[in-house]
Amino acid sequence: MSYFSHPTAIIDEGCSIGKGSKIWHFCHLMSSAVLGENCVLGQNVFIGSKVSIGNGVKIQNNVSVYEGVKLEDEVFVGPSVVFTNVINPRAGIERKNEFKTTLVGKGASIGANSTLICGITVGRYALIGAGSVVTKEVPDFAMVYGNPAKQQAWVSKAGHKLSFDAENNAQCPETGETYRLINQGFEWKCILGV
Repeated sequence: MSYFSHPTAIIDEGCSIGKGSKIWHFCHLMSSAVLGENCVLGQNVFIGSKVSIGNGVKIQNNVSVYEGVKLEDEVFVGPSVVFTNVINPRAGIERKNEFKTTLVGKGASIGANSTLICGITVGRYALIGAGSVVTKEVPDFAMVYGNPAKQQAWVSKAGHKLSFDAENNAQCPETGETYRLINQGFEWKCILGV
């Protein structure tokens, strides 16, 4: 076996698990789930059928990732984050054919106890503050928090808040990488490299 799984983990037949991944206590991976290489699933993580998880993803304790969710490479999911997959769930109405797709882009981080409403995209390297309720798209490199979550700043790939000069340029204090803000009509976009 090219990955580690704790004896209490349940791994259904038909799922794919990448080399070097670690699956801890009381996790459950459903059939047809895909877990990339070098991932870490903390205690009590549930991965639903047809969920796609990239390489180097870390999912902390008590998270359920339901069908319809895709996590790209190097995503961090904090403890007790909640993903949803139906807009209007009802116990008495079957809505399995109405699952909405939620995409979390490469390198994004989702803080503890956040809730993501289904059908949105969280941009690459975005940072969602703990306890947030995310109801709409999150741009690449955006820092959002609150209920509902609103953009508060821009962050670097390393997760540092960026301070832009008069020419809309910024530098990550850790890596020295440069960023630029570009006005695209009604929206601003942050790009890596000036």
